[in-house]
Amino acid sequence: MKIVLAYSGGLDTSVLVSWLKEHYSAEIITFAADVGQEEELDGLEEKAKATGASAHYTLDLVDEFAVDFIYPMLRANAVYEGQYLLGTSIARPLIAKAQIEIAERAGADAVAHGATGKGNDQVRFELTYGALAPQLQIISPWRMEIFRKAFPGRTEMLDYCREHQIDVEASASKPYSMDRNLLHISYEAGILEDPWFDPTTDENKDMYKLTTAPEDAPDAAEYVELDFEQGNCVAVNGVAMNPAQVMRHLNTLAGKHGIGRVDIVENRFVGMKSRGVYETPAGTILLHAHRNMETLTLDRDLMHLRDSLIPRYAQLIYNGFWYAPEREAMQALIDDSQKTVTGTVRLKLYKGTLTTVGRKSPLSLYDEDIASMEGVASDYNPDDASGFIRLNALRLRRRAESQGGPQV
Repeated sequence: MKIVLAYSGGLDTSVLVSWLKEHYSAEIITFAADVGQEEELDGLEEKAKATGASAHYTLDLVDEFAVDFIYPMLRANAVYEGQYLLGTSIARPLIAKAQIEIAERAGADAVAHGATGKGNDQVRFELTYGALAPQLQIISPWRMEIFRKAFPGRTEMLDYCREHQIDVEASASKPYSMDRNLLHISYEAGILEDPWFDPTTDENKDMYKLTTAPEDAPDAAEYVELDFEQGNCVAVNGVAMNPAQVMRHLNTLAGKHGIGRVDIVENRFVGMKSRGVYETPAGTILLHAHRNMETLTLDRDLMHLRDSLIPRYAQLIYNGFWYAPEREAMQALIDDSQKTVTGTVRLKLYKGTLTTVGRKSPLSLYDEDIASMEGVASDYNPDDASGFIRLNALRLRRRAESQGGPQV
């Protein structure tokens, strides 16, 4: 039997390599997706083989992640429950897709992952497996009683790694998990499970890796200009960049100014509430700038229609339905709405805050003459508003006359 394991080199998957090999008497092939983890990928092949893997593959998916996953989601202004920019959620379907490609290349019988039995990732991985490779067996150790008895908690797994000299970043003094990619870093579990715990204090703030604490950010504001073409950011301060370059550049810039932190309690798809801390510097800037570009270039009712889809679209991504037909249909509408979202937005960055201080576009729907309060002649005639208002008030007047109107 051959099993392809989605492998990060972190605590769970470091344990899983040897456990799967022994439990299934199987050949274990490990796979890591480079979606922008940076230093987290160092030494993965050596670590995987040292713990029993017969082969290891690391695939560079950074550009694909930026072009085909992050940017489409940003075009939709997707935010889950008003705060979460979906950094972990959007990476999972790409990782699972690439894992399937490795499994097919290796002639594997099964795919496995280290997602916990309480989290969202188990759903996201397995919905993608089902959508793209229903013939593969799926192994989820955290949903197996025999595995949970051997490793009832992180303490036992950390002990196992120490005994086997497996290096993992989590420790007894910092027992939280971390997931990093080009879009964000997430922190959860361990000490963060207490929703009253403050990770921003002097003794705890070293947890953050992408963003400076706002109080420690530069005392001088910095301006940045973002150029958009059809809803996509294509240049920063006049310098053309591809999507991955934009993300890296803005992660550094926004992180320096303490932009992109959120600390939330969210509703997981499996039914429970969980606390997560996230750093999404580039995504925060791009979402803010994109929305402001749309205010200038997107028709009102088209914007409102697209906006009505955002909660559902974001929920689909959060829950793992990237490859569902309804998400694909929504994406088609969203992308069509972006044909005119072209121009430049100027932002001011200062100590964790973002302020829009300018926007311009060759396709702008804004007309200074129409908007002016100075009596400038334009296509707008204030006299027309009288009939407009009277017609809109008709039903309200009839209600008041025949039914007594609202209680006040």
